[in-house]
Amino acid sequence: MSNNKIPNSRFDLSTYWGRVRHAMDITDPRTLLSTKSDIDNAVKTLQEYEKGDGDLNEKVWNAKKVVDSTLHPDTKEPVFLPFRMSCYALTNLFVTAGMLQPNLGTAGTIFWQWTNQSVNVAFNSANANKSTQLTLPQMAKSYMYAVTASCGVAIGLNKVVPRIKFLSSSSKAVLGRLTPFAAVAFAGVLNVFLMRGEELRQGIDVFDKDGNSLGKSNRAALYAVGETALSRIINASPIMTSENKLASQEP
Repeated sequence: MSNNKIPNSRFDLSTYWGRVRHAMDITDPRTLLSTKSDIDNAVKTLQEYEKGDGDLNEKVWNAKKVVDSTLHPDTKEPVFLPFRMSCYALTNLFVTAGMLQPNLGTAGTIFWQWTNQSVNVAFNSANANKSTQLTLPQMAKSYMYAVTASCGVAIGLNKVVPRIKFLSSSSKAVLGRLTPFAAVAFAGVLNVFLMRGEELRQGIDVFDKDGNSLGKSNRAALYAVGETALSRIINASPIMTSENKLASQEP
């Protein structure tokens, strides 16, 4: 009996739109409703297909979607539900709404920046490459750095922007509304590099197209961590900058 190799995705990952559709597929919030029985059945379906039993049909693709959105690719264990990538949009919707509240004040700014970085740390830790892990003291240290950085940038810009004399009032207002985005972008990048620093120092496991291990690679780790950091800025920009546009249109 021949073995079947399940493709990495049902979409063409060589195209931008294909990667977008793939990301939408594995972050589908509906997979959060999958029970333990659903997950076990999905794993069984994939195993049966890999043994050569059956065709690559919709049932197999749905099973792969459940597995990819629920189980960690390294440990094959379920990711703690609030920090699965399929819950990322829902979780951050709440946090982003909090950060974009008007007239937060210092206490409110600190609370929401702390909440945001706590969520980031949780997602980074839960979904990070498990072939190279941070120790608990390293994780705590990185967490404190990220919280301090985000709060420092947010509070600092809130105090500095109004004092810039060469800017008009409208320009100051625009920069003031972009402060949460600046804090989130800076701290998000710092958070990723701190939380996944061991990957950069030790490298991560790499495999050939047939799944055979090629050892650890520092360059692969740099690409993986760097692209994740860049995605944090890109992902945050639409909603956090559009808030500035909407606010500027208020009477």
